[in-house]
Amino acid sequence: MDLTEIRRLAILGAGTMGHGIAQIAARAGLETVLFDVSEEALARGLEKVAGGLAKAVQKGKLAAVELPAAQARVRAERDLASAVANAELVVESAPESLALKKQIFAEVSALVRPEAILATNTSSLPVTEIASAATHPERVVGLHFFNPPAAMALVEIVRGERTSPETVALARGVAERLGKEVVVVRDSAGFATSRLGIALALEAMRMFEEGVAGAEEIDRALVLGYGHPMGPLALTDHVGLDVRLAVAEHLAHELGERFRPPQVLRRLVRAGKLGRKTGEGFYKY
Repeated sequence: MDLTEIRRLAILGAGTMGHGIAQIAARAGLETVLFDVSEEALARGLEKVAGGLAKAVQKGKLAAVELPAAQARVRAERDLASAVANAELVVESAPESLALKKQIFAEVSALVRPEAILATNTSSLPVTEIASAATHPERVVGLHFFNPPAAMALVEIVRGERTSPETVALARGVAERLGKEVVVVRDSAGFATSRLGIALALEAMRMFEEGVAGAEEIDRALVLGYGHPMGPLALTDHVGLDVRLAVAEHLAHELGERFRPPQVLRRLVRAGKLGRKTGEGFYKY
């Protein structure tokens, strides 16, 4: 049976991106299962979903009368087979490890309905290689949401070498139903957004390292001079310096020396200064 519309969604990983995607899916009317191997992470994710939906009511993005139904559309599941059994779209939102993602796609392929679409929320890892672990790589696509999913307008759809046009069309349809703008890109290192974003961030780090200006001045230059909502160093703190380092190392391997991580980034990560999540990065919180 071919799918014409996505109505049931499973999200694998209840962290920041996972629970954020669950929130906007529930708000858009999709039946959503949130899966995580950690009971604690799952409970925290559901709490974040509830809080996000309540905040959507306060901001007028969701009618108060619709709140109970939206909350009821999200349920938690710790058993992978049960989580994906009825899903028409599975969105993997696990940590940025190629080996882990391939393992997940191999396992999920054996559990989902034959027509289900499998999507990865990776920000930089090769979708084609992730898809190679799946039974039907033509039904695998990159569905790259941005943090926080409820606030960011963009979804980057990444077309793997074997991704079918039908899969891309279904991915676009669900992204637009979630209220997002869409760009479709070919699977290449860093896609469009991570490649451009990390290039800017790495140059800002080099300027900071060379003493061209302090973090606040560099960030203000981009915010006030170019209209960026957040400077590249503050954004790095928001994303996580460990995440930025991993992406930079991957791009350096794929695309060359221009993406080599600056020493200041390595030093901060070694010191455990990973940004907002640890209380210090390029700024103190």
